[in-house]
Amino acid sequence: MSEGWSGILGPVERDEICSRIDAWSARELAADGALVAVDRQPGGDPVTGAPRWYLRLRGEEKEYVTVWLTLRQRTLHHEAQFMPAPETNIGATFEYLLKRNAELLGMSFALGPEDAIYLVGRVPVARVDDDELDRIIGASLAYTDECFPTAMMLGYEGKYRRRPPQARAAG
Repeated sequence: MSEGWSGILGPVERDEICSRIDAWSARELAADGALVAVDRQPGGDPVTGAPRWYLRLRGEEKEYVTVWLTLRQRTLHHEAQFMPAPETNIGATFEYLLKRNAELLGMSFALGPEDAIYLVGRVPVARVDDDELDRIIGASLAYTDECFPTAMMLGYEGKYRRRPPQARAAG
């Protein structure tokens, strides 16, 4: 960011952050790791028209985890749809996830407008660099893999079956 930057993205700063995210995404995709697809929508946020990225990751417990990055005026917002609204043991499911919130770094479980559960967070745009993008995406994937089986067993008792170990190992 330029010296004397106010913390609000102007066109130059927005382009710089977009280029940073694009370059990071391209490197990670080429590395042939957990990231399997990237899609950037220049005006993807339906409310603000802000740039938005969809990053699809191969998970262990949940076959795919999609993280949305939305560049806002002062922050980079990130979210991943964790699970649909629980159908059974609703209170116990929410209690489990709220207790897990205390252990999460830089993100938390939240309810979406359709009562689905999301993993959400935001960071100031001045902090957006390769290390921060690694942390956001890595933590989103790790927290999903850690919490998904228990949350689904509670919220979909009798319906949810864990992926077989060989499927988890294959990614």
